[in-house]
Amino acid sequence: MKTIHDLIDILTLEDKGDNVFSGVSKTIGSPNVFGGQVLAQALHAAYKSISNDRIVHSLHSYFLEPGNLSKPISYQVREMRNGGSFSTRRVTAVQDNITIFIMAASFHKIENGHEHQVAIKRNIKQPEELLSWNDMLEKFHHLLPRQMKDFLSIERPVYFKPVEMVDPLNQKDLPATEDVWFKLKGNAGTLDLPLKQQILTYISDYNILNAALKPNASKANYGNTQMASLDHSMWFSRDFNFDDWMLFSAASPSTSGARGLATGNIFTRDGKLVASVAQEGLMRPKKL
Repeated sequence: MKTIHDLIDILTLEDKGDNVFSGVSKTIGSPNVFGGQVLAQALHAAYKSISNDRIVHSLHSYFLEPGNLSKPISYQVREMRNGGSFSTRRVTAVQDNITIFIMAASFHKIENGHEHQVAIKRNIKQPEELLSWNDMLEKFHHLLPRQMKDFLSIERPVYFKPVEMVDPLNQKDLPATEDVWFKLKGNAGTLDLPLKQQILTYISDYNILNAALKPNASKANYGNTQMASLDHSMWFSRDFNFDDWMLFSAASPSTSGARGLATGNIFTRDGKLVASVAQEGLMRPKKL
């Protein structure tokens, strides 16, 4: 995938009838289906069962089995509740009659109410001062480990610019935070809010577990640690546009028992909080 339009094609599912939808997969450099893709496709399927203009405000999910990149994924939507203000959906993703993922999502009618939010970090470097993943590959390809080089070589529909670049040749423990600017490739044009939320859900599975790995970075890395998303939750706060860089600011309160927990907030560049994320992931040291 090279642009936002390629991503939208992947997120658009085939309607099989009776609230069942089918989707295909694209690799992001790992041998299994990317969790963000399953999340976003499941949200797309849930939205297909919403006919009263309600907007998703939260989702909670579990990754049960690794997905096979070469086989379609069937998304089965069950309408759990349609109340006066909220609608709840349950989505089950299936491959070869095996459930690989489950999600509950709640949709809310648009209402006005009280407002407050946490502030965006102001004392960090701006995107124009930073290198993207593409820039890193071009500038440091001769120094990068093969696994990292292969990962960065995959074409993606999103630019990522980490605020702090980890030096793979100087491994040391780092603070349990991860701040990454991101921007869509290509002209997003005018997108409706449900589609923007699906795209943001896709992006939210990138980078977040880095915050949980960093405090042990002197000995732990992606080469010697088995990592996988176990669960993923999101809360959507405000409408937004993809017309500028956005900041995903994550932190990890704890890593223990071969699991790491990370939480994060996603802001527009001018500081509007649009979504919050929480994820626990497997972080199992490999026996080399």
